[in-house]
Amino acid sequence: MKLLAIDCSANLCAACVYDTATGQIAGRHVLDLGKGHAEHLLAVIDKAQAEAGITFADLDAIAISTGPGSFTGIRVGVSTARGLALALKIHAIGVTTLEALAAEAASAFPGRSVLAVLDGGRGEIHAALFGADGGMRHDPAIATMEEASAMARENAAVLAGTAAEVVAAAAGGGFDFGPLVATADIVTYARLAAAKEPGEKPRPVYLRDADAKPQAGFVLPRAR
Repeated sequence: MKLLAIDCSANLCAACVYDTATGQIAGRHVLDLGKGHAEHLLAVIDKAQAEAGITFADLDAIAISTGPGSFTGIRVGVSTARGLALALKIHAIGVTTLEALAAEAASAFPGRSVLAVLDGGRGEIHAALFGADGGMRHDPAIATMEEASAMARENAAVLAGTAAEVVAAAAGGGFDFGPLVATADIVTYARLAAAKEPGEKPRPVYLRDADAKPQAGFVLPRAR
């Protein structure tokens, strides 16, 4: 099966073609844009497919990073993935940035809990906790620094994401770190999507509105 993975959730505009039968990347192209994903995404996809020697007609599924992250980038990526999937009559599969970052941290520290944390601005942290088995323990949510640092301490978690270092400092230090970036490698999104069963159409993960005021007294969902 040939799977196209797309990521516009942060500064990167990335695409790759993943061969699920071999577990290999057949083609990839990545631009570090910051902004302007809408203008460049289709060209990035074309270059990844050209390197793989395929066209849209050869695709069996599309993976898309659903956020949290850049409001505009996520909207561009998800709408493109859903539009292509509809036109090609194939499945689109969503992967959150937090689960992708956690997967990379878990690869470096197998058998450990992982807390993926992104700087959401306005004093907010976007967080998700994953158990030692890789299963999600807390869904992506807005957390205060106190809530995030408490989860880090209580789970002796490996920390990943742009807020990892500040959360570690608030929790007293002594933590191991995964990637300290806003989004994972495009290959990670492809591999995670390939392992999922197709479900509902992917939707952007917006933990707050772009112009909303920070929530007061927010409490993370209970652990499953």
